[in-house]
Amino acid sequence: MLRLWRGAALGAGLSLVCGFLPAIADPVPIKADRVVVLKKERTLLLLRDGAVLGRFRIALGSAPIGHKLQSGDGRTPEGRYLLDQRNPESEFHRSIRISYPNEEDEVRARARRVSPGGLIMIHGLPKGYDSMGSGHAAEDWTDGCVAVSNPEMDEIWMRVDLGTPIDLLPDATHLAVPVSADL
Repeated sequence: MLRLWRGAALGAGLSLVCGFLPAIADPVPIKADRVVVLKKERTLLLLRDGAVLGRFRIALGSAPIGHKLQSGDGRTPEGRYLLDQRNPESEFHRSIRISYPNEEDEVRARARRVSPGGLIMIHGLPKGYDSMGSGHAAEDWTDGCVAVSNPEMDEIWMRVDLGTPIDLLPDATHLAVPVSADL
């Protein structure tokens, strides 16, 4: 009987200890040092030292070809920006702001006497559309943002710090720094 009790106590003790192990042993996600959006390929890449940490299917603005020139044109910007603000209470499932417009964008817009627009984000799906999942990327539907599914947005949220550079490129041929995985 004593042997049985010792075995049960040992098992209960291990259960208690093991119950804490997942919280202690959960690895910290590897953070991206660069985000790349390939507009033609409708792909967002999270990169660390050139290695692909994550690849996501995206939807873009309703008129995705070319650089964003003004508010309401439906285009997604092109160029290098920074991820500079998080919004966990977004009208979409989380959002991270892209630092568009930069000074060059503003000068270009002033010369054309238009507003450059703003509030360009990487974001999840609108509230109430969670069930669309990755099917949302079947067509471009944003006002110039980069949209991913909600689980993908959760992963991006964990892997990207504020200040991370984001390159929004027309296509993969514009990659200045190669990545380690096939596109």
